[in-house]
Amino acid sequence: MKRAILLRFVAILMLALAVSSVFSYYFIGKNMLKNNRESMINTIHVVDYSLDYEGDLQEQLSSLHKATMDEESRITIISEDGTVVADNEIEQVGKLENHLEREEVKEALATGSGFAARNSESLGRSLLYVAVHSVKGPYVIRMSVPYTNMLDYMILIFPLLLLGTGIAFAMSVVIAIRFTNTITTPLNEISREMVKVRGENPSFTFRQYKYKELNVISQTTMKMAAEIREHMDQLEKEKRIRQEFFSNASHELKTPITSVKGYAELLDQGFVKDEATKKDFIARILKETDNMTNLINDILMISRLEAKEAEVTYSMVRIAPLLTEIFESAEPIAAEYQVALHKECEPLTIEASAKQLRELIMNLVSNGIKYNHPGGNVWVEISSEGADMCIRVKDDGCGISKEDQERIFERFYRVDKGRSKKMGGTGLGLSIVKHIVEFYGGHIGLASTPGKGSCFTVTIPFSAENKAKS
Repeated sequence: MKRAILLRFVAILMLALAVSSVFSYYFIGKNMLKNNRESMINTIHVVDYSLDYEGDLQEQLSSLHKATMDEESRITIISEDGTVVADNEIEQVGKLENHLEREEVKEALATGSGFAARNSESLGRSLLYVAVHSVKGPYVIRMSVPYTNMLDYMILIFPLLLLGTGIAFAMSVVIAIRFTNTITTPLNEISREMVKVRGENPSFTFRQYKYKELNVISQTTMKMAAEIREHMDQLEKEKRIRQEFFSNASHELKTPITSVKGYAELLDQGFVKDEATKKDFIARILKETDNMTNLINDILMISRLEAKEAEVTYSMVRIAPLLTEIFESAEPIAAEYQVALHKECEPLTIEASAKQLRELIMNLVSNGIKYNHPGGNVWVEISSEGADMCIRVKDDGCGISKEDQERIFERFYRVDKGRSKKMGGTGLGLSIVKHIVEFYGGHIGLASTPGKGSCFTVTIPFSAENKAKS
């Protein structure tokens, strides 16, 4: 790992140095070219001020060039009509062609100065031309120096840049080796500690490292170990719940099956002669089969909701009419238990499954009725809270203890087993409520005081986009 990090670091460094060198060559060369142009313009201005345009320009130019300029530079004086009137390298200037169409001359006549780089037809080599319009007469003074391209300037600075790049590379490699060590050494220590995860009760020892990211790894490892232990405890808890579920489910199914079998055997063996008794036995058989069907349907509903496989048809559900329908269905059982129902509902519409919402609210209302006392009350309040619909179902019944509140939403869990059996039901109502709420990405809360009643609060997002997706 150390070698791989070092090699990649060096490769990136070499690429960075190469790119920076190319850019340095280009911009430094461009800057040198700009400086040369400015220097040539200054020289031209000196020549312009030194010349007497009334005298022999060819002779003045030759003398001036010998006294002040290097051999490689060339000065040409061109009239505004493009005629060459003097040139320090060409004695018979009359043979030179008209220069009016030369790029640098045209630019100088238009703007005061111009430049170009090209091959000289008269000298047979590449030159850099800089031209300036004279301030003393109708002339353009042009200076040229040998120039192939910007590579000329880059070659001049290459040794210096190469030396600087070499020193930077050497220093960077040393720093890279030290940097690699500061990373790989802590990682090796962390990896040795992480091997302890294989043990039953891992205990880690991490020191504080230079880089906070490495400390994050060590802290995350310790956190993961704690989460693993917590997850194992949760698995044990879920295993116990599953065992209880299968035990309760088998018991709930075994009782009605035994009853059905008993009544069927009596009818089959002909022991029952009275028609009224036969009808009573058949009615009991049908009631027990309905109970088993309801139990199986509830178990299947919970399984589909847990697996996010429930087939849900979303529609815009009007809550007020739905609540009225639920109250009409709950009135008979409320009358049987002598419990009064009260509702308060805002005119809300939510994107959801009407069947699931009815199941949710009906279970909460039924629970409030059954675990109440004669003369008790059940209140249902539905309102909007921001982006959520809030359902509150409150009763003044027997209430739920703190211990039972922790398990109230478990399948088949009953607070008062004797009373629950007497009232009937599958024992899955609150578990179904919890799973429906979670299916929609909502939240359910419970506040209860023994002897004073309970209040279930459900919040569900209005839009299907905010709900949990299967």
